[in-house]
Amino acid sequence: MPHVAFIGLGRMGQGMAGRYLDAGFSVAVWNRSKVKADELIARGARWAETPADAAQGADAIVTMVADDEASTAVWLGEQGAATTAKPGALAIECSTVSYQHALDLAAELRARGLTYIDCPVTGLPDAAAGGKLTLLVGAEPADLEKARPYLAPLGSTIRHFGPVGSGTAYKLINNLMGAIQIAGLAEGLAIAEQAGLDMKLVLEAIQSGVAASPQVIRHASRMVARDFSGATFTAALRHKDAAYAVALAESLLPEVPLGRAAVAAYAKAKVAAPDEDEGKMIEIVSRAKDAKH
Repeated sequence: MPHVAFIGLGRMGQGMAGRYLDAGFSVAVWNRSKVKADELIARGARWAETPADAAQGADAIVTMVADDEASTAVWLGEQGAATTAKPGALAIECSTVSYQHALDLAAELRARGLTYIDCPVTGLPDAAAGGKLTLLVGAEPADLEKARPYLAPLGSTIRHFGPVGSGTAYKLINNLMGAIQIAGLAEGLAIAEQAGLDMKLVLEAIQSGVAASPQVIRHASRMVARDFSGATFTAALRHKDAAYAVALAESLLPEVPLGRAAVAAYAKAKVAAPDEDEGKMIEIVSRAKDAKH
C-alpha cells in the first residue's frame, strides 16, 4: 500500500488529503490546528505530531500551505519533513509559492536525496474533494512519471510546463490575471451602481458579454448581492499570489503596471478583510468613494 504524508489541511488541503484515503493510500496528516484533521482521522488517516513525524516512511510527501514562509517551515524547519524523509521519496509541493522559493526548495530537497515536483493546482475546494483539480507541473520527465500515481488521485488534467519552477511560474501568471480581472470587475460594478444602472441588466450583460470569464461569472452576482458567504479564496491569499507574480514579472519585463495595480488593490483588501472572500474588493472600491465625501 503506497504511503503518503499530507501536510496542510486548509480549504484545499482537506479535500486533497481525503482523495488519497478514497484511493486506498495509507495517509499521515499534519496541520497547525489538529481540529481540521478530525474528519480525516475518523476516515483512517494517522495524525502526525509534526511534519517530520508525518514524513517518516512516506513514499510521497505532499504539502499545501499558505506561502513561502510556511513552506520553508514544514519542509526545512527543525521538525520539518525533510529531516526524516527517506531517500528517493517524492516531495510534491502543491502550495502557491514564489518562483525563487520553488527553485531554492527544489535544490535543497534534491541535495537531501528527495525527488522534487513543482505542482501547484487550480480549482476550488469542491474540485479538490472530487479529485478534479488541474495540476500545473514543473519537473523532469522521468520524475513526473514517477510521481503520476501520486498525482492521479488529485486530478486527471496534468499540464507539464517544463522543469521545476515552470509550474509555479504559470500558476502565478494565472492568479495575477485573476486578481486583475476581479479588481477590474469590482471597479466596473461600482461604477455601474454609482451611475444608477439597473444592476440586474448589468449582470446579464456582463455575464453574457465579451468581458465574461469564469472569474467574472463566478464573482459578479456575488459582488452585486454583497454575498460573500462560503469564501473559497481570501483577499490575503490573492494579495500574496499577486505579489509573488509581480516579483517574477519584474525580473522579466520592464513594466508591469496592471500587475502592480492589482497588488496595490489587494493590499487594501488584505488590510480591510484579510481572511474574507476576495470578492469583497467591491466594498473596498465603494468605501473609497464614500471616504472622499
